This record gives sequence, C-alpha cells and structure tokens, in this order.
Amino acid sequence: MCADVSKREEVTRLVTTTLTTFPQIQILVNNAGVYGPKGAIDEIDWDAWMQAVEINLFGSILTARALLPHFRAHHYGKIIQLSGGGATSPLPFISAYAASKAGIVRFMETLSEEMKSDGVDVNSIAPGALNTRLLDEVLDAGPEKVGKSFYERALKQKAEGGVPLERGAELAVFLASAASDGLTGKLISAVWDPWEQFPEHMVELQKTDIYTLRRILPKDRGQTWGE
Repeated sequence: MCADVSKREEVTRLVTTTLTTFPQIQILVNNAGVYGPKGAIDEIDWDAWMQAVEINLFGSILTARALLPHFRAHHYGKIIQLSGGGATSPLPFISAYAASKAGIVRFMETLSEEMKSDGVDVNSIAPGALNTRLLDEVLDAGPEKVGKSFYERALKQKAEGGVPLERGAELAVFLASAASDGLTGKLISAVWDPWEQFPEHMVELQKTDIYTLRRILPKDRGQTWGE
C-alpha cells in the first residue's frame, strides 16, 4: 500500500487499513529515507531541505506514534529504525540527511525509555554503505555538490560493491525476533557490531549506554583538563 510517511493523514490511513487486515501487528520497520538536497546550506533549496527532514524524521515519528497504542495494548512490539552514518558523524553538503538521522536516533532512544514498561523494544540500525539509488544520487551530484572526499568514497564504494543489503536485513530480522527481547534504545551497526552475540550479553546491554549517542568528554580522549 503506497503512503507518504511525512503526511499524518496518510500514515493514519495506512495503519488503520493494516490493523483492519491484520488484527495484531508486532513489528514496525521504518525504512523510508532520502538524502535531500546536496550542497552548502545557504545555497540549497530550503523547501527541499525541509521535505527531507519531514520524510526522515517526522515520517518515522508519525508511523511509530500511530502504532504505539496498539503495541501498548498488547504489551509487546518491535520498532526498528533505519539510520546511517549521518547520525554519528558530520556529513557536509548533505545536511538535511545528517540532521534528520541524528534527530531520529535520539528520538528512538527517548521513545525506548518511554516504552520500557510496555514491553516495546525500540532500536536503530546502521546498515553500512549500501549501493542503492542514494549512492547514485551522490555520484550524479558530483564533487562540487557533495564535496571531493565524500564523492571519492562513493566512487570507491560503487566499484567495490558496498555492504551486502542482506547484512542489514539480517540484523532487522534479529531485532524483530524474540531473541532480542529486552534489547532497546540502541544504535547498532550491522557491519561492525557483534549483534549475533547480543543474547549472551543481554543483562549487560540493558544496564549500559553502549551503542548509544553520547557526548564525548576530555577524559574520554585521554585529556586531564575539563574535568
């Protein structure tokens, strides 16, 4: 069923129709996302910038919000948010994507705290550098729009094939399964994190801020000032 996730009335229609067809839903995967305009923030089209934020940030919030009463009523649910490198490092010249992805990861961390007592697990996935249409957009835009460094990385990724799409899908399946029950509020790399081993460390993971977005202090980098 087609729907524009940035529009509340369409999300409501999608969720209502889905729950009429399937009386119990347990899993929500927020995968809709766009790069948005590419270029310096004072030169890009502002309406296009805002539209990217509406899709990446508001669209994910709206779909989660629409299903929360259902998850809460059944005391169970899995919300899986696709994130990306834009959430954890600066992405000059692709600022709408970077800002919206950082924002949605923080929202999902916050939502996980709200829903802990309701049996709803909320996690984000960094699937790795994928060869999708978004990569083609970067290559089409060229180094003058996305920056020389990012463009060269994209060229290398295109040539080498990128991360297999299946890797992120496998992590999504794990987070949707009962094997991940109790794991919540995390941003997990499909490529770099040992998530297959998480069930063995569930108690530790539930008590720590490992795999979350946090501020870096001087002592975290071996400095003695700023304590």
